[in-house]
Amino acid sequence: MASLLPATLASAQLVHQIPEQTLTGWQMQDTSKVAGKPAEVSSPAFKPENWYKATVPGTVLTTLVDNKVYPEPLYGENMRSIPESLNKADYWYRTTFMVPASHKGRHTWLHFAGINYEAQIWVNGHQAGSMRGAFIRGDFDISDFVKPGTTAALAVLISPQPHPGKPVEHTVANGVGVNGGDTAIDGPTFLSTIGWDWLPAVRDRDTGIWLPVTLSASGPVLIKQPFVTSEIAADHGTADLTVAATVNNITAAPITGTLTGTIKGPGAEPIKFSKQVSIDANSATSVTLDTASIPALHIRDPHLWWPNGYGKQNLYKLTLSFELAKSEALSDAITTNFGIRKIDYSVSDSENLTLSVNGVRIMVRGGNWGLDEGMKRIPRERLDAQFHMHALANLNLIRNWVGQSTSPDFYDMADKYGILLWDEFFQPNPSDGPNPDDIPTYLANVTDKVLRYRNHPAIAVWCARNEGYPPKALDDQLKIMMAKLDPTRLYQSNSADGRGVSSHGPYHWRSPHLFYNLNESFKTETGSVSIPTIESIQGMMPEKDWETQNDDWAQHDLAHGAQRGDAYPYELARRYGPIRNLADFVRKGQLANYEAFRAMYEGRNAQMFKATTGVITWMSHPAQPSFVWQLYHYDLDPNSSLFAAKKASETIHVQLNEANHGVEVVNNTPEPLSGLKVHTTQYLLDGKIVGEDTKPIANLPASSTIKVYQFVEATREALYFVKLDLTDSAGKLLSTNFYWQNVAQEDFTGLEKLPTVTLDAKATSTTEGSNTFIKVTIHNPSKSIALMTHLQLHQKQSGKRVLPAFYSDNYVTLTPNEARTITIEAATKDLADDSPLIAIDGFNIDVKPSSGEVSIAPNLNAQPMHWPASNLVPHQ
Repeated sequence: MASLLPATLASAQLVHQIPEQTLTGWQMQDTSKVAGKPAEVSSPAFKPENWYKATVPGTVLTTLVDNKVYPEPLYGENMRSIPESLNKADYWYRTTFMVPASHKGRHTWLHFAGINYEAQIWVNGHQAGSMRGAFIRGDFDISDFVKPGTTAALAVLISPQPHPGKPVEHTVANGVGVNGGDTAIDGPTFLSTIGWDWLPAVRDRDTGIWLPVTLSASGPVLIKQPFVTSEIAADHGTADLTVAATVNNITAAPITGTLTGTIKGPGAEPIKFSKQVSIDANSATSVTLDTASIPALHIRDPHLWWPNGYGKQNLYKLTLSFELAKSEALSDAITTNFGIRKIDYSVSDSENLTLSVNGVRIMVRGGNWGLDEGMKRIPRERLDAQFHMHALANLNLIRNWVGQSTSPDFYDMADKYGILLWDEFFQPNPSDGPNPDDIPTYLANVTDKVLRYRNHPAIAVWCARNEGYPPKALDDQLKIMMAKLDPTRLYQSNSADGRGVSSHGPYHWRSPHLFYNLNESFKTETGSVSIPTIESIQGMMPEKDWETQNDDWAQHDLAHGAQRGDAYPYELARRYGPIRNLADFVRKGQLANYEAFRAMYEGRNAQMFKATTGVITWMSHPAQPSFVWQLYHYDLDPNSSLFAAKKASETIHVQLNEANHGVEVVNNTPEPLSGLKVHTTQYLLDGKIVGEDTKPIANLPASSTIKVYQFVEATREALYFVKLDLTDSAGKLLSTNFYWQNVAQEDFTGLEKLPTVTLDAKATSTTEGSNTFIKVTIHNPSKSIALMTHLQLHQKQSGKRVLPAFYSDNYVTLTPNEARTITIEAATKDLADDSPLIAIDGFNIDVKPSSGEVSIAPNLNAQPMHWPASNLVPHQ
């Protein structure tokens, strides 16, 4: 390498970079129905007959569903009728494409972002290469097989994983079955598609081209594996960047050229730098630039990346280009986003895993993702909405269980919304599947995953295995490998052991006070049943199954298993009273959702940074329409669980410890607070106030929870309500919380005696950019408690729900004469030129209908008396 060149030589030719194009026009067919050898099928002269129009990105089953061969697999019990033979066949994918004339004199490349499980790539009758494993990229130089300015044919022979295993079925008789099986032998694949207790077996095991295929061009030198790391001063006043990359010469002669870099960030002038590099023939050279060689990499007042709730998610963009010395031609250019932030994993006063970002302790409140979508139908817009709802719920971490949700958009959304990632590789609990037997394929997929995504600031932890250790020889190898690939992050061998980390549930619904029993510091899995809205249930199964707990309910995870789905309806009836029908099941289910998910996080709040540093719910996100383990439904309609988690995870929060009745205040900020007051109001079932008290808080330390005082019941009645309000020194409301309580803790059947409350509601609408914002004010004019008021945005004329929609709060309880304003955000296009209507329901809620800019109406569909009584939950 020669001496550094002045930054002024940063190439302006970046604007002339030949753009990457996505290949379209795909067709697909089972190889048994295709005559001809690979060289023939990939010939431009080959004429596909009776092939399907292929969905790429997508899976084999998605293509067949889109071509009406099979009905929607995740609706009702449709998956049961789809044959297992889909995972026993090989498939041809084929398309043609024009090679741009501008590729003349350059190398033409095919890029595969992700296939499952194995692929042979053929171009114009020649095999260009092969791939193996769902989480590795494939880059193929096809220059010798194509001619710029002409049409080329591409045929990809896709083979499913070798060990698809015996499918796991969900039925009432068998429950949700055992988890996993032989799919784990194959390592880097969507092993959960054999069936888990949250997903029935997917018949093709998600075989296919599941990420885009693109075409690009380059010169003789490629830029690979860019990596940006940073060191931040303790006062955050400066940051020192290190930029590393590999420069690869793919020719038989040595090459000299200029590696040029540009870093653009928020609110600052771009940083530009260059270095002359010489690369031997057919070899690669590693280049590392730091402040010693590039003083401009010392940044003053850096814009830091923070987790959700702690600051902004600032991102920088690095562009690297290589210009050939002789011709000054641009050979290659690459861009990557990165964030300036520092993560620590321990603190001086604890041996337990404790995440600190930029010197601030982060109480981890997270959610597990088992799989982003059962059939990998995950457009960027859908992922954006899902991450948006996690951020709305005040969560700050997602655990990518066994690495099943590894896509570029997943990491982009985590960066955008400040959601830290506990990111795993491809081994389940040892009891759920064997060890991988193809270690080279496994390690190649791990390596490429880390190299591909390590610049994303959201990634906090790399973890090898779910609830178990990898085989020792493999674990030892991974430790060495990870120290080289990404020395900046923690490598955790086991998601359930080490550094105070544990898993293993429980996963079933339980009374709030039980969530305060902590046996581990950092809890990676604990969950509860989470009933969706009635509209979501009606949308996931035919009407004949709405009022009968049958195999259709089991197919959607409410059956015997870790979630105790068979027992849940009876527990619900015992706690809240007899279940009239599906609408009543949902109405009472929202009470149970709210109690459990609020306590799941408040139970940890109570001992924050003392006995606990994190909790991750199993699960926050459903891979299919489900009755359990979710903050929102598969259709993106949030249920009360999301707003319970949002409440408990507030930055500054007041809560009633439901295990010991202490009134506690939580400070999740890095600054101490003073001058706060807690006001407590106790209500009887009839809405009368029976006790009020105000307690001052002289000092609330940073990153801590304190007990303000011991709550004492002011009534002898068993059932009562508690409202907590936290205000600052100016009287501004910082946090409010509402509880229904019983001396016996487990009997809330008396809530049925609450009279119906008819709310007043009014709403206005504004449009900002591509979004519509609706402001709804609801008011309780009565002398009674209005319990769990639920707002749902609809199109007025069609009656369809607007999904997704993002609510500032929901399932809110209003005390007598209380009013609350809620903001709803939705994409204007999702209103489909219809006017908005807010449908309102709740435990004992009605509303005065009104028409106008935004209409208001009671949600009759959700009212139990709107439907006939059924025997949905037989009396016990």
